[in-house]
Amino acid sequence: MSADQAALIAPAVQPATPGDAWVRDRRFFTAMAVASIVTVFAGFAPSYYLKTVLGGPGVFGRPGLSPLLHLHGFIFTSWLVVFLIQTRLVAARRIALHRQLGYASLVLAAAMVAVGFSAAVDAARRGSSPPGGPPPLAFMIIPMADLAIFATLVGAAVWFRRRGDVHKRLMLMSTIAILTPAIARLPGVLAFGPLAFFALTDAFAVVCLVYDRVTRGQVHPAFWWGAGLLLASQIARLALSGTATWLALATWLTR
Repeated sequence: MSADQAALIAPAVQPATPGDAWVRDRRFFTAMAVASIVTVFAGFAPSYYLKTVLGGPGVFGRPGLSPLLHLHGFIFTSWLVVFLIQTRLVAARRIALHRQLGYASLVLAAAMVAVGFSAAVDAARRGSSPPGGPPPLAFMIIPMADLAIFATLVGAAVWFRRRGDVHKRLMLMSTIAILTPAIARLPGVLAFGPLAFFALTDAFAVVCLVYDRVTRGQVHPAFWWGAGLLLASQIARLALSGTATWLALATWLTR
């Protein structure tokens, strides 16, 4: 059989179209948004979500929540819901509404940093830290760094808002950056210490890298930069949390 005859018999392989890539990306980013929501709910169900629904101190053997912690939980949950809505708006090609909601998201992001900072300082003042974890002042570097990475990635995403390929990846990485507290509260994770919940947070970033490598043939620089920044911050936290410099800063912040 000649090559021409074989070409006529064999079905032609059609290359992926831009429309195919759009649908594939929308499914992926929606799935990651849903996975983030499920992870946060699973981690904070006993201490926040189910406690709030069931009500009252003593539920799940935990004390009642302060107004600050209720506000913190509400604002951070709102971010996850808005992120899911934004992915669906883009999937529906409702870009104008997506941009309008994006401006409101900036206000929400700023509130998250402010309230998250206050909650972290309040927890350190109360001497709160995970059972078996580092002392409160040393532990405070973990949520503080989460907020710093989140703010940095959201700021970069806003800067590149006209570059959809960059913007959506940085927004996803910013959301992954705030999953660590929920991951640490998943059953059995906290007992293994920071290395365990950092590694599980990184697993979300690795999924992003693998997705790009499989679907695009190469990882987008925005994912590389986001994942690299997240990993570098984790290493820095482990290295700096017990130093005199950080403890002095933490002491000053909690006065």
